[in-house]
Amino acid sequence: MADNQKSRKTDFSILVVDDEPANIDLLQGILSPYYQVKVAPTGHIALKVVEQFTPDLILLDIMMPGIDGHEVCRQIKTSPALAPRLAKVPIIFVTALGQGQDEEKGFELGAVDYITKPISPALVLARVKTHISLAHQVRVTEQEVKIRTQELLRSQQSAISMLAAAGHYNDTDTGHHIWRMAAYCQCLALASGWSPEEASLLAQAAPMHDTGKIGIPDSILKAPRRLTFDEMEVMRTHAAIGYEILTRSNSPLFSLAAEIARYHHEKWDGNGYPDSLQREQIPVSARIVAIADVFDALTMKRPYKQAWPDEEAFAYIESESGKHFDPELVSTFMSIKEDVLKTKVYWNELEARNELPSIEAFLP
Repeated sequence: MADNQKSRKTDFSILVVDDEPANIDLLQGILSPYYQVKVAPTGHIALKVVEQFTPDLILLDIMMPGIDGHEVCRQIKTSPALAPRLAKVPIIFVTALGQGQDEEKGFELGAVDYITKPISPALVLARVKTHISLAHQVRVTEQEVKIRTQELLRSQQSAISMLAAAGHYNDTDTGHHIWRMAAYCQCLALASGWSPEEASLLAQAAPMHDTGKIGIPDSILKAPRRLTFDEMEVMRTHAAIGYEILTRSNSPLFSLAAEIARYHHEKWDGNGYPDSLQREQIPVSARIVAIADVFDALTMKRPYKQAWPDEEAFAYIESESGKHFDPELVSTFMSIKEDVLKTKVYWNELEARNELPSIEAFLP
């Protein structure tokens, strides 16, 4: 037996559940030289034990009085109180039953293996070692994936931040505007029936809506007065410039950002730019961003204007229903005023503390 196992005791823990003292003694004798072993003589006690203890593997008898092994397994794998922590813990049934239907039921409930009585010490050690190793490797892999995902998210946030900042690199007054506006977009998208994943992608893409302003001269971007007709024509080219920059990536995120960059200045009545689209010709992503962008711009203090009171900003959005904005989206936006204002307070507090937002705030 020892030839097939490491001689030193590991930190892995095993819960043995069996109503027969002789079986518990036998399994403890086999396993305790190599593993931390806890025992439970009934299914009820086993469920109490796992409320406070997370084993690396469970050896579970089927035929027990009261709560049998199948029911213990079912609760561990599906109970809202236990499953989030224990669903991936491997369970091996130890039983005198050999009928195929019992094995099939056990596998359906989530067991990974069966060991039949009489117990073979070498077989028990081999099966336990295999399933603990597999479960451990799964946990290690999941952790590596989590770390890699976090690294990718940080890289993605850096890309979004750089492209968003590019559109405002000459504008020192907008602060957290792009992130607050993105949060409004997410609220409106969710209220409009978008899935959490779709709304999250929109919120990540929205901050890049003005990327094209990097191609607009400082004299126009920083003009402390109303722009002339010719200057406004130049300013309007930022939509096409942003689209050109962002379409260089074909990822779903940057494709959506490109769509928003090009069309967020279109108007429902066809009087927007750059393509004079109207109504449903305008991508819904851009229609959402248009409302969020204008609302945030109105309620934000700038060197040339005071911040509008919230109710006046809402009233303006409503007055532009059917003209600048999609009437259905305006109606939805007005219905979530409380959520919008809570979002505004949250992001204003971040800005007041000069805290940089994290892209994770927008994840579903």
